[in-house]
Amino acid sequence: MKTSLINIGIPEADRKLIADGLSRLLADSYVLKVKTHNYHWNVTGPMFQTLHVMFEGQYAELNTAVDLVAERIRALGEFAPGTYQQFSKLTQIQEDSSVPRAKEMIQSLMVGHETVARTARSVFPAAEKGSDEATLDLLTQRIQLHEKTAWMLRSLLEE
Repeated sequence: MKTSLINIGIPEADRKLIADGLSRLLADSYVLKVKTHNYHWNVTGPMFQTLHVMFEGQYAELNTAVDLVAERIRALGEFAPGTYQQFSKLTQIQEDSSVPRAKEMIQSLMVGHETVARTARSVFPAAEKGSDEATLDLLTQRIQLHEKTAWMLRSLLEE
């Protein structure tokens, strides 16, 4: 239920389209956060300490990111998805059915960060069409972070 007119210079139809894209980004980011937190708790093996600390930093950053994305959706006048049911319908991140080994965790998170970067990039056309500089800035920051994180994880997999 919308209570007041939003007049921020972005037409309602554009705001809705942008918010829909950001909702997918929020879902991907949230599911990746949960996956990363799970790996933080359950990683084992010779790289335990390194990965435990690295995963903690990653899920903490994602925790901040989901808040920023959700708040942008709200600023556009739409409600942010916030349930597992909604996230499961919107996300492209694959969840695990069991606890993988450390190397598979790294691979899975690398793929997850690449997925989130692609999702963020896919929202660009709608944000550009709506002249939504705030969303474009947010998307640029998210893409940079996820591409860098994917590169760092990828580097751990090299022999």
